[in-house]
Amino acid sequence: MGCDGGTIPKRHELVKGPKKVEKVDKNAELAAKWKYCALSQEKLKRPIVACELGRLYNKDAIIEYLLDKSAERPNTEVVAHIRSIKDVKELNLTDNPAWEGESHNIKGDCYEDMHCAMFICPVVGLEMNGKHKFCYLQTCGCVFSERALKEVKTEICHKCGDPFQEDDIVVLNGSKEEVEKLQKALEERRLKAKSAKKSKKSKDAKSSKPDDSTGNLLKNPETKPASNAASTNGNHSDAAGPSTSGESSKAVKTLTGPVTGSKRSIQDMKDKSETYKSLFTSHSSAKRTKDQISNWVTHTPYHF
Repeated sequence: MGCDGGTIPKRHELVKGPKKVEKVDKNAELAAKWKYCALSQEKLKRPIVACELGRLYNKDAIIEYLLDKSAERPNTEVVAHIRSIKDVKELNLTDNPAWEGESHNIKGDCYEDMHCAMFICPVVGLEMNGKHKFCYLQTCGCVFSERALKEVKTEICHKCGDPFQEDDIVVLNGSKEEVEKLQKALEERRLKAKSAKKSKKSKDAKSSKPDDSTGNLLKNPETKPASNAASTNGNHSDAAGPSTSGESSKAVKTLTGPVTGSKRSIQDMKDKSETYKSLFTSHSSAKRTKDQISNWVTHTPYHF
């Protein structure tokens, strides 16, 4: 079969060599990164967010992922570092006036520029299509081209005026080396935040513990510290002293509280007069004699 009719086969048809590596179209690769969500693979639409590694997502897709992480998704490893909505930043993008949308070429009868992007740099005017490097600021979320940040060096955002530092600049859809650098910076930032949180908890625990002196006063209100006892003795000796001594004695009383161990009945107090004691029913003058005490008489009249 075959090779009839005078056909001459060539060498590559008879000998099987190594397969050629299929090359990915660069335009398709750039469009997948800059026009589609990295998680849901849907077209990017506002609101658009970016993670700390520089990947672009639709905010709705991130919220759905955080609400249900157990659902099966094709690109879950891309968002493994995102723990909450705080790990992403909503981008403040500048619209491209030359962008007509995708609805103008529904019939396919006109030329469609694949390099035309929806957003541009507000300073230089470069289109955000992947041919030029773009960055965003973690402080405000504004997006600029790398050329604009290098040519116009400033510590204030060109668009909103918020201050920023060099560490706040994140490259969007960077190379492997840039993504690895951002990954290391992310891990260091999280370790610092974790250590700061632990130190804050230890400080709060130390400040919440009361001192030994106040703890002893709360447990034993009858015991007084030596300094307070000395101050009270000084107040008793100097009856006509200044007003500060009286205030210190009041403070000592409020600290120590009322003494509950020295309770005595009024009848046992010897320094009281007899007239004062006679006011109470327990005094001998208030007791009745046998003549004054009468028996109880009950009368139950019956009327027939």
